[in-house]
Amino acid sequence: MSLVQTVLSVLCAIGILQLGVLIARDLRPGNVTLGFLVVIELGLVVQLVVGLHRVFGDHAGVSVATYLGYLVGALLILPIGVVWSSAERTRSGTAVLLVAVLVIPVLFLRLHDIWSTHV
Repeated sequence: MSLVQTVLSVLCAIGILQLGVLIARDLRPGNVTLGFLVVIELGLVVQLVVGLHRVFGDHAGVSVATYLGYLVGALLILPIGVVWSSAERTRSGTAVLLVAVLVIPVLFLRLHDIWSTHV
């Protein structure tokens, strides 16, 4: 995994812990939590730029469409989770955010798998 993916995975782990505490206490995410998710989303934009740079270089043996699909999917998962969570005003809405943040490192592992077929 790249450095960007590793840092974002650590941030996601912190976010998962934070959201888990909110679920246990039956609280809605506040501005601090949403600000933290914005930081993760900005990191995902950086990941998209890094991924696009990699694709425009040497990428023999890599399925470009699949790789780009995972890059864009990772970028869209948090906004979709936030919209879904804001529509659900219960503990389940916070759980939706937790799942969205949990999916991001999994997508990173898949991106790594796709790219490693190149090497």
